[in-house]
Amino acid sequence: MDYVNLGRSGLLVSPLSLGTMNFGPRTTEEDSFAIMDRAHELGLNFFDTANVYGGQKGAGITENILGRWFAQGGGRREKTVLATKVYGDMGDWPNERRLSALNIRRACDASLKRMQTDYIDIYQAHHVDRDTPFEEFWEAMEVLRQQGKIIYVGSSNFAGWHIAKAQETAARRNFTGLISEQSHYNLLTRAPELEVLPACEDYGLGVIPWSPLAGGLLGGVLRKIDKGRSAADNMVKQLERHRDKIEQWEKFCDELNEDPANVALAWLLKQRAVAAPIIGPRTMEQLEGSLRALEIDLDEAALARIDEIFPGHRTAPEDYAW
Repeated sequence: MDYVNLGRSGLLVSPLSLGTMNFGPRTTEEDSFAIMDRAHELGLNFFDTANVYGGQKGAGITENILGRWFAQGGGRREKTVLATKVYGDMGDWPNERRLSALNIRRACDASLKRMQTDYIDIYQAHHVDRDTPFEEFWEAMEVLRQQGKIIYVGSSNFAGWHIAKAQETAARRNFTGLISEQSHYNLLTRAPELEVLPACEDYGLGVIPWSPLAGGLLGGVLRKIDKGRSAADNMVKQLERHRDKIEQWEKFCDELNEDPANVALAWLLKQRAVAAPIIGPRTMEQLEGSLRALEIDLDEAALARIDEIFPGHRTAPEDYAW
């Protein structure tokens, strides 16, 4: 496994991040444990979660699963770069959501308890909070770091100007600031190329793309339907909207003799500032199959063809101005 620095930090992470959102709602605890153990065997050290993950079973369920896995010992916690998030609703009362200093303090302590650990490697803002100034946000994070409860801070779903504002505010406080941005980025969602990716590159943030397969559309959906597998209603709607592109995409991947999901991941790894796309396996087979993406080397001709199928963006303002 060739590990990469996460942004400008000295933190080394695997080039694929193990997303845990399915653990609990769609993957049993036993299977989740097996997937995490196998991830370590394969060299994946970067695990991502969030305090709200758990689906209909309830917020916090996924962190609890991670905690019971860590509690087995065997160096599981020490080998893991652990990232979780704060922002989402964790209760019905005020101050049980978003990024106030009060909620950040309480949410961090609750995540630590659920995950049975005394520190979080990367504590991420799950969304920008327009009602909380960055001065308050950074003061809360500075306190957590001084207490040894967190080591690094990351963001998720920030716009380019949010990243700039966050970093400039941190710099005035002589604080490290953000080292990562978890962004919705894939071949069908290339808007981050306008400003988010350039901002991350300039400020030294590692980009962690979420939904790298566009909810499964880039993972060979037409092949699966041809084999008799059903698709959810929202998937069918999205497929009809993008059918022409998806047909071209799967034909191109056939020409490469590669699985579409792995090519989509390989493409992301070629993009500026990208550190580690998030994979969210529900099964062991999906986990092991995703490692193929690290072996696919897309040449300039292949990248050009992909851009023809899924046109991207130039950096703003050149994308829309002279």
